This record gives sequence, structure tokens and C-alpha cells, in this order.
Amino acid sequence: MLRRFRRGDVVVVARQKFSTSPGPRAREVSPASSGDSYSYIVDKFWLVKSCTDGELHLLTRTGKEHVISADDFRVRKPTLWERLFSRSKFPSRELLDTTSSEHESDGTQA
Repeated sequence: MLRRFRRGDVVVVARQKFSTSPGPRAREVSPASSGDSYSYIVDKFWLVKSCTDGELHLLTRTGKEHVISADDFRVRKPTLWERLFSRSKFPSRELLDTTSSEHESDGTQA
């Protein structure tokens, strides 16, 4: 099922992480067989920079860009609850304007 995302949409991406100490936002925590580390899922709150050829170009709050498939099951739109109470975790839409202007000043197109 291909979901429709547009530039400026906020999305939640479930990312799998591995660490010796999961953070407070970790869910589905499982210990490794040796018991030295854990695998877990963390929700990341990102912004859609562009959507081309079935790929999503996503921006983090710090301006890093990630490219993932638009029909990836780990990508979803945020719930109303997340929009209200996790608003500060999403990147601002102003980030879209700053990344576009950086590409224009370099002579490349976004």
C-alpha cells in the first residue's frame, strides 16, 4: 500500500537501535543472547523534505537528511496525541526553507 506524503508533512519513523542502556523512549526492549546489550525500537519524529519516485527525503531536527521508501511499514503519520504532546520533537517547517536556500546558494537544485 503506497501512502501519500507531501513536502512539509511530519512523520514518525520507527527505528531499531542496539545499546547497552535503552533510553526512556525505547519500546519493545529485548536483551541480546549474551546479555550484554539490548535491541529496541525508538520513534523518530521527522519532516518530509521531498517525495520523488517512491522515496521520501526526510529531515531531522538537526538538519540531517535520510532517504527511505515511501511505502516502508515503519513510516506513518503521527497520531493526534503525538501532534499535541510531542510537538517539540518534530523539526520546524522553517528548516525546509533553510535547506532549500543552502542548495540554491551552492548552485545546485533541491
